[in-house]
Amino acid sequence: MKRLVYICIFGAVSLNLLAQQDPKFSQNMFLAPFYNPGAAGSSDKICLSAAFRNQWTGMPDAPITTIFNANMPVQLFGRTHGIGINFMNDNLAFNNDFLFSAVYAFRIDLGQGSLGIGANVGMANQALSPEWNGADIIDPEGDPSIPQSGGSVFGFDMGLGAFYNTDNLYVGISTTHLNQTTFDYPEDVAESKLIRHYYLMAGYNIQLSNPMFEIIPSMMIQSDARSHHMYLNTNLRYNKRFWGGVSYTVGGAMTALFGIEMLNGIQIGYSYDFELSPLMSYNSGSHEVTVRYCFDLSVDRSPQKYKSVRFL
Repeated sequence: MKRLVYICIFGAVSLNLLAQQDPKFSQNMFLAPFYNPGAAGSSDKICLSAAFRNQWTGMPDAPITTIFNANMPVQLFGRTHGIGINFMNDNLAFNNDFLFSAVYAFRIDLGQGSLGIGANVGMANQALSPEWNGADIIDPEGDPSIPQSGGSVFGFDMGLGAFYNTDNLYVGISTTHLNQTTFDYPEDVAESKLIRHYYLMAGYNIQLSNPMFEIIPSMMIQSDARSHHMYLNTNLRYNKRFWGGVSYTVGGAMTALFGIEMLNGIQIGYSYDFELSPLMSYNSGSHEVTVRYCFDLSVDRSPQKYKSVRFL
């Protein structure tokens, strides 16, 4: 059984090397700026967000992914723009990927909302190590897909996106790895390529008759033109501070999620994936945590009244 688990992981890594896949996050409805550069500056505040995902818990060398995004609106030459940065670190068995990019979005007032058209440019790094837990079960010398030695290579990466949002709605379309960078390792250690991905996302806030409650359905489609993933999500939010819901990854997993906004404005979300694939017998699900914080740098100072010159 242990050998079967490693074969499954090795298969995922081999596919990952040949055609690099973007990471999957169940709480994608909170991570739009990471997937779509057009979303930079869409909240009119400085927003920081981070997510950590431990996939297939209990399986050795299973994927562990961390992402971080920071974005904000800026006023320049009488126009509104969005700027930001993205970080990603994704580790799976002998493969580790790191991504950094700078983000820019040109924002236009349109109808009752704002349209952002953006791009991100940056650097991608892929590092391979011949030392991993499965090396004593799957003979690395018996398969050319397993690197015989370590290596680390860099490449240029870019993406495009458009994102429209109002107070109650958002919709976006984007593509990552537009240039499809190829990683050339020395001495034919391995061959890898960042495959272009396409995203379509949308969400809407439905106010219920009780003003304390609202339902927020959302969806995201992720595709590399060969494989497709659809996420269908529904959250119930109470008093703008507490939420809980379910998400279904078509053909992949059912997810339970909940979150809270603290009194200081920090939002914390947690989700647990119930695996529906054949791997469900070999792991105890996937855990994911998100942390977000948005704040306004401008300080509104209310007029002060003084009863004595001693307080001036």
